[in-house]
Amino acid sequence: MNAVGGDAFNSRALHDALAGLRPGARIAVGLSGGVDSSMTALLLRRAGFDVVGLTMQIWDGAIPLSDEGRSGCFGPGEVRDLEAVRAFAARLGMAHHVVPLAEEYRRVVLDYFREEYLRGRTPNPCVHCNRQMKLGFLLDRARQLGVEFEAFATGHYARRRRDDASGRQRLLKARDASKDQTYFLSHLSQAQLAQLVLPLGGLLKEEVRALAVDAGFPDLAARAESQDFIESRDYGALFRSGDARPGPIVTRAGEHLGTHRGLIHYTVGQRKGLGVGGAGEPWYVVELDAEKNRVVVGRREDLGGLRFRAARVNWIGIAAPPAEPSRVECRIRQRHAGAPATMRRVDDTTVDVEFDEPQFSITPGQIAVFYDGDDVLGGGTIEPAAPEPHPAP
Repeated sequence: MNAVGGDAFNSRALHDALAGLRPGARIAVGLSGGVDSSMTALLLRRAGFDVVGLTMQIWDGAIPLSDEGRSGCFGPGEVRDLEAVRAFAARLGMAHHVVPLAEEYRRVVLDYFREEYLRGRTPNPCVHCNRQMKLGFLLDRARQLGVEFEAFATGHYARRRRDDASGRQRLLKARDASKDQTYFLSHLSQAQLAQLVLPLGGLLKEEVRALAVDAGFPDLAARAESQDFIESRDYGALFRSGDARPGPIVTRAGEHLGTHRGLIHYTVGQRKGLGVGGAGEPWYVVELDAEKNRVVVGRREDLGGLRFRAARVNWIGIAAPPAEPSRVECRIRQRHAGAPATMRRVDDTTVDVEFDEPQFSITPGQIAVFYDGDDVLGGGTIEPAAPEPHPAP
C-alpha cells in the first residue's frame, strides 16, 4: 500500500477525530454512495470499530424532477446511489440499513425551501437538512428500528473537538480549506456534535481519493461530486400552481423595466435571465419585495453591503454572543471566502454584523457563519433589513 492507503487511518489527524471513542465501539456511518462517506466507513473499519451504514431514502417520485444521470441528495438519482451503497456495504461485509424519510424531508426541507422563496428570501436547505434530517430524524428512526450505535460518522470535511475547559464541543475548519464544510454544520446542537465523528477533517480530498484507489475502489475515486440539493432548473417543480405570480421589475428609483416570471425564479445577486436591457451595463437583482411582488434591480456596485443582522443564531464555540463588540471572520454563503467584521450583540440569538469592506450580495435567508480562526463560533440567518450603523464607542 502507498502512504495514504496504509497509514492514513493511523495518522494523528484520524487519532484526534476518534478521541474519546471506546475501542471497538459500534459507529453508524451516513452512507451516500460517494467516495467521502464510503472512505469514512473504510477508515473506521480499519481502525477496529464495528461499523453499520445508514442511508436516508427521501425520494418517492411525488415531485417530477428530471434525471440527468447525476448523483444528488434528492431526485431520481437516489436509486443509483442506493445501489452503489448496497454494493459497497456488501463488499465490506458491513451491515447497512435504508431508512425511509421522504415525508419528513418534504416537510422539513422542501416546505421550508418553498416558503422562504415565497417570502422573497433565498434559503439554504443543506444547513437545515444536516441539523434536522441527518442528525435528527435519521438517527432517531434508525434507533426506533432497532439499530444500535454509540456515535455517528459522516464524510464531511470538518473537525470536532471537545474543549475541556468549557465542556463545549468545538467545530473547526477542515485541513483542506477548499473542501471545508463547517458552513453546512453550523446549526448543529452541542448534543448533536457530541456524537458526531468526522474522520476526514484532517485529510485532503486528494488523499481520500488516493485511499479509495489504493483500497480497490477506483470507481469511487473517479466519481463526480454530488449535488448539494437539486438542479436549479428543476426548482420550479417544488412549487405549486399560482406560486409564480408575474410582477414588475423596477429600479430602486421606481423605474419600470419589465415583468418578472414570479419571485421564486430569482435571487439577490442574479444577473442572467432578467430579460431587461442593460443599457451597456448589466442589471442585477438587489432586492426581492414579496409584499409588492417586485424584483428590484440595480448595478453591480449596488450589491456591495457592509451591514446586516443575523437572527436565530446557533452558538457553538461560545455559549452566547459577547457583551462587547468582537472581531470575527464572517462567511455569508458557502463559497464566500470569509471577511473580517465586527459582531455586536442584540440579544442572545441575534447579532448585528459590520464588515470592514463591502461584500457582494448579502442575501436574506442565507446563512451567516462566524469564525475565530479555525473555530466556528456560530451561525444564523441573514435578515432582509440592514440595521442602522452603530455609533462609535
